[in-house]
Amino acid sequence: MFRRGLILATITALLALVTPGVSARAAGYPDGNSYPLPPNADSFYTPPNPIPHVAPGTILRSRPVTVRGLGLPMPVRSYQVLYRSTDTQGRPDVVSGTVAVLQDGRSDVDRPLVVYNIGTHGLGPTCAPSYLLRLGFDPEEPLMASAIARGYAVMVTDYEGLGTPGPHTYTAGLSTGHAVLDGARAAVHLPDLGLNPKAKTAIWGYSEGGLASTWAAELASTYAPDVNLVGTAAGGVPANLEHAARLLDGGYGSGLVLAAAVGLNRAYPQLKLDGILNDAGKQAVADIASQCVEQFAAKYAFKKIADYSTVPDPLGLPRVRAILDANSLGRRIPAEPMHIYHATSDELLPLADVHKLVADYCRHGLAVDYREYPGEHLWVAGSGSFDALDWIAGRFAGAAAPSTCS
Repeated sequence: MFRRGLILATITALLALVTPGVSARAAGYPDGNSYPLPPNADSFYTPPNPIPHVAPGTILRSRPVTVRGLGLPMPVRSYQVLYRSTDTQGRPDVVSGTVAVLQDGRSDVDRPLVVYNIGTHGLGPTCAPSYLLRLGFDPEEPLMASAIARGYAVMVTDYEGLGTPGPHTYTAGLSTGHAVLDGARAAVHLPDLGLNPKAKTAIWGYSEGGLASTWAAELASTYAPDVNLVGTAAGGVPANLEHAARLLDGGYGSGLVLAAAVGLNRAYPQLKLDGILNDAGKQAVADIASQCVEQFAAKYAFKKIADYSTVPDPLGLPRVRAILDANSLGRRIPAEPMHIYHATSDELLPLADVHKLVADYCRHGLAVDYREYPGEHLWVAGSGSFDALDWIAGRFAGAAAPSTCS
């Protein structure tokens, strides 16, 4: 079953890379529907100005949409939502997302909710999962579908600045965690769906989605105590951003470091990124701000951060280190149990940082079910997903949370 899911995910990703842009196509789908407009050409994604004075998680706009897989309509009822959230500086912002449920005849009021958080898609508008799901080429759709197939309602947030005007605040923990929790609030209050406002809710994600999920878990009890969170499954978690950046620097994932710089610079104006970039660096961040991961990962692989900077070690600058430290995990302890998993041969994110995070959580009495799986970073996104979903099922069933803490 895993092999079928991995093959589907691979085919989906490859088709996403080779499929021409929507503007280049002359017609629509064989079923007569038109191709969706990308977010930067679709007024649905434009936030109201000014943002209304409403509570975080309030739906500002919604519409039914067709979610597709490999271009074919999926047997789900699905909706796009635009909802109020909170940015890194504590100001109101607006985030987009998608909610979907299987057309299985069940009462929606009895469904639990999974907030599924995507891994790195990119920083530009055509990378938003709400757009890719309508297009039919989101590479993580098989993982989302595995939760939908179990009868769960599934919410997929675009995070800040990925559907709505960007760039996306990539790796900024506060805004990302807020977007996840407010996405849960929006889902349970969507009138067209009819979920129980107190629906049991689980959070799940891998890689950037692991970062988003863990930040949401750490923030939930103070930022969103009204969300009935029963647990969080997080894989491939970037627990320490500075350590991850130094591991990636000069390797095939070095474009991710530049993307993080763009995302953090939007979230933290005090970073003053432009002041430490040379001409090549300014051009790189301008490119990356509108690109998806397959574009900047290929173009900026095997580059050194110092090649784009006017200083030899930008990661060592006090203002940079302060922001990286503020966005590392483990400063708060989640109130609900966690399932954390990681690749034994993860080439992108240090395994030692996850060990420290788990140890910190365990030391404070949190029930953590920690698993390691053989393989590299992307492989474990698939191989670890089945245990993650089984763990979530246990939380929805009310079973005692397992713990590997000694």
